[in-house]
Amino acid sequence: MLKTRIIPTLLYRDFTLVKGVRFDGARVVGSPMQAVQVYNLRNVDELCFFDIAATDEGRGPDFALIDELADRCFMPLTVGGGVRTVEDVRGLLAVGADKVAVNSVVFEQPSMLRAAADRFGAQCMVAVVDTRRNAEGAVTVWSRNATVDTGLDPARWAKELEDLGAGEILLQSADHDGVMDGYDIDTIRAVSGAVGVPVIASGGAGTFEHMVSAVRDGGADAVAAAAMFHFTQQTPMEAGQFLSASGIRTRH
Repeated sequence: MLKTRIIPTLLYRDFTLVKGVRFDGARVVGSPMQAVQVYNLRNVDELCFFDIAATDEGRGPDFALIDELADRCFMPLTVGGGVRTVEDVRGLLAVGADKVAVNSVVFEQPSMLRAAADRFGAQCMVAVVDTRRNAEGAVTVWSRNATVDTGLDPARWAKELEDLGAGEILLQSADHDGVMDGYDIDTIRAVSGAVGVPVIASGGAGTFEHMVSAVRDGGADAVAAAAMFHFTQQTPMEAGQFLSASGIRTRH
């Protein structure tokens, strides 16, 4: 059985890190390099870095920035934002990313995920599934930073992404993002039960108990958090220790 990972998430916009509520990305929280250096010292399992403005601005990844960050990042690094081609994936891996996350592009070009997984290996490809409750009260998959409702069922879409070559699913709840009121356990459970690849739960972590629930009740293989680590005194190492004390295998 794989050890459960605790993964801080960094959101980048306009040359700085931001964190808001429900994907608004409004509050400035520091610089990318400072955050990487802090997490190096805290010996985290893995780090996710997302350029949340790239897709909306119609541009690709900032390879120079990722090159600089990766040189100083002493943990596995997943990078997303603006990835539209297999060449983008190649470029990010070449400058030091360990995994590349894709989201909106797969709705338009599903063959891109298959081609990238075939070329670089499924272990390099993370498929992001953003969810939100729609006007009818159903939790569905949304694209373009959770602004466009695709109407897709999260579990079925995750299974399709796995079939296309995704080596991991990053499941993000826009409704819970930044609120720190707990993960969307029902959706995590549904997606985890539908796929055979690891599922990373994201959106809603505010306490270590929330992380335990995501793993124990939802079946998540990893837990991601941003606001919890930016705005409270809780650390990834303490999270790992708490999960271990709760009977969940971690590195800590």
